[in-house]
Formats: sequence, C-alpha cells, structure tokens
Amino acid sequence: MADSQSSFRPALLVVDMQEDFCPPSGSLAVPLGRTITPLINTLLTLPTLPLKIATQDWHPPNHISFAPNHPSQPPPFVSSHTITNPLDPSQSYTTLLWPPHCIQSTPGASLIPELASQNLTHVIKKGLDPRVEMYSAFFDPFPPTPTGQRVCDSGLAKLLHDENVTHVYVVGLAGDYCVKHTAYDAAKEGFQTVIIEEGTKSVNPGGWEECKKEMESIGGVRVVSVESEEVQRLFKKD
Repeated sequence: MADSQSSFRPALLVVDMQEDFCPPSGSLAVPLGRTITPLINTLLTLPTLPLKIATQDWHPPNHISFAPNHPSQPPPFVSSHTITNPLDPSQSYTTLLWPPHCIQSTPGASLIPELASQNLTHVIKKGLDPRVEMYSAFFDPFPPTPTGQRVCDSGLAKLLHDENVTHVYVVGLAGDYCVKHTAYDAAKEGFQTVIIEEGTKSVNPGGWEECKKEMESIGGVRVVSVESEEVQRLFKKD
C-alpha cells in the first residue's frame, strides 16, 4: 500500500482493556496493565484516527481454554491442551490453559472504567466459540477452508477493509498474546501494522524483547515507540 499522507487512513485497535486482565483483582491480571490507559486515552482523542476500535474477550463459561473445564483439573498457566479444528479434524494446535476470565456479561469482562470508551467508534467481541482459543481479534488460529469458512470471524477484517484502512496501530493487553496475534492478522490482511510499545504490557515481561524480535521476523509487525515518526504522524493536524 502507498504510504503518502493522502492515502493514509489509520485505525487504532485497543485490545482487551478489561477488568480481568488488569490489577488489582483481575483473574488473569497483566502486570502494570492499567498503567497504559493514559496513553491509550490520548490516542482516542486524535481526530486523525477515524476508526478507534476496542476488542473484548467474551467467553462462554464452558470455554475450552479454562483449566477448570477439563476433567483432570490441570493447573492454569503451566498446563496445555490440544485443540482440534471443528471444521477439519486433521488440524490441531496446543494452547496454554488459563483461569476463567472475561466470562460474558460478568464484571471481569467489562472494559475498565478509566478507558475513554465514549471515544470508541466500535467494540468487537472475540472468543465466543467455546471450542477454540481466539487470541487474535480477527480470527481463530485455524486457516480458512477452501471455501473461505472459518470457525470464528469477528468481522474486524471486513470492517477495516470496508473503511479503506491502510495502517493499523495496536495497543492494549497482553503484548505477548492477544496484541501480538491481533497484529499478526492485521499484517496478513495487508495493513501496515505497528504495535505502540508504551501502549502495551505483557503476561511475561521478561520475554518481551524476544517476542518483539519474533514479531518483526515472522509476523511482519514492527514494535515502535510513541515518539517514532510512525506514531507522531497521528498527532499532526494536517
């Protein structure tokens, strides 16, 4: 895609700024998760961003990623489970198991109150299918069938394409899971994609540097500072 200012139509993706992902009482709290809110709120005021989209994990109580939903009661954070593609049993992947979190219509699934939600243009819910994990705000991890069918499609890709978005800026939680996979899929969809470093925190802060290298080398996603030219262009009035 061209990168001239005249063809520049950016979107901000605010990933999973929800109570269960934030201290002090979130069931899957990301260290320092709330501290990124002021920067996100600043971005949400910018008129140069025509689309400001928040995502919410929105799991049913019987979700496959919840450790207590498995007969052996495996401990969360360290146990894994193999998930089979409901549309193609020959495909599978292994995922970590988590404590129950962001259950539909519970307080833990709510966007945190200090987030300037009134400035959002859209809210996209993800992770609704109990059979598959869905870190990305776009799709489940399985490839589409030959006819284009997916287990889960949030509609985010269609929304961005319909709005002629060229660049996607990603912030939110957690950098090494849902932010990363959302950014991967944004890049795969053809958008110039960056993660704003000061606008995300990770489940595993010690592994963030390696995660950044992986994203750039494998996913085509760059992690940039808020002071970078890519982000500062959002603050220009013209």
